[in-house]
Amino acid sequence: MQPISTLYIDRRALRYSETEKVRAALNLPATVIDDPGLVYQDLAGAEDSVARGKQVLLLTLNRGPFLRKCPGTRYYRCCGYKILHIGAFCTMDCSYCILQAYFHPPVLQYYVNQDKMGRELDRAFAGARRPLRIGTGEFTDSLIWNTCTDLNTRLVNVFAGQRKAVLELKTKTVNVEGLKPLAHNRKTIVAWSLNTERIMASDERETTTLSQRLATARACRELGYPVAFHFDPIVLYEGCEEEYLAVVDRMFEAVAPEHIVWISLGTFRFMPQLKPVIQERFPDSRIVYGEFITGMDRKMRYFKPLRIALCRKIAQRIRQHDPDVTVYFCMEDDEVWQRCMGFVPKQKGGLARMLDKSAVAHCDLDKKLLG
Repeated sequence: MQPISTLYIDRRALRYSETEKVRAALNLPATVIDDPGLVYQDLAGAEDSVARGKQVLLLTLNRGPFLRKCPGTRYYRCCGYKILHIGAFCTMDCSYCILQAYFHPPVLQYYVNQDKMGRELDRAFAGARRPLRIGTGEFTDSLIWNTCTDLNTRLVNVFAGQRKAVLELKTKTVNVEGLKPLAHNRKTIVAWSLNTERIMASDERETTTLSQRLATARACRELGYPVAFHFDPIVLYEGCEEEYLAVVDRMFEAVAPEHIVWISLGTFRFMPQLKPVIQERFPDSRIVYGEFITGMDRKMRYFKPLRIALCRKIAQRIRQHDPDVTVYFCMEDDEVWQRCMGFVPKQKGGLARMLDKSAVAHCDLDKKLLG
């Protein structure tokens, strides 16, 4: 991870105790601003505004909802996930990161008005009529914040005290020291994004190695945490099949299948405007030069027969290790499901129910929520 070198504080954030805690942890001089546009001016003047944005932190307020629906699309199967929007952007540097094109330019932000977040979680827990699956790793990495906040400690403790929701902390780091002493009550899932070592080396700068991630997953499992893994993005290249299957084997060597809540598969897909960003910032990367077509969501996707062929092999290898572990596709259609898995989600009550059942089974949630 790249170190944070510059700190800006939105004047409206000064009255929050979280602001002072982060400021003290970073031990950096801070510039108080009234207009966040000043941060964008700082980044816009950099030769590589994306790289600069990973070193500049803005402490500010989340003026929208903290708890949001996952931004899926009606054309592909979505899992009903809820995002806890704690901040934005990341200190690691992956070529395929959609945030490079999603924000203009991307700014590393952390939201300090967490009293509002707490109230939203309380309402969600009180009103839950089915299991809630909530994660912080959609717009940022869940565990990069462990270096300067105790947010995850507080979240784990909050989730530990109820039986209606699970928290998923998704990461490419090994920043789990703060999680070790916690009485999590199996309400927090620690999850890792996995890829082949070749893709990690070429397209995941400032991240940990495959061995480090798997060793940390094993350590978390030994502490009683349920774990999960996400193969996303799966990248097609010569020799990729053997390499992805080897990653699957190593994953199960690290963590026995009965301790894995779910495994997701998602092939590389991207907004067209991301391509020139990758070409400029990662000139040696080859990931944007595959056989792509425009999907129904207007993202570039691999030609369907190609992604089916690889995903079927990966799913089969997972099933060889354990036929009952929950495997699902992130944003795919029924044809891909049927040809890779042998069924479509509707036959099992829908994708959301599949994952809800796995969460209840692994995370000690109230079984009555399944109806």
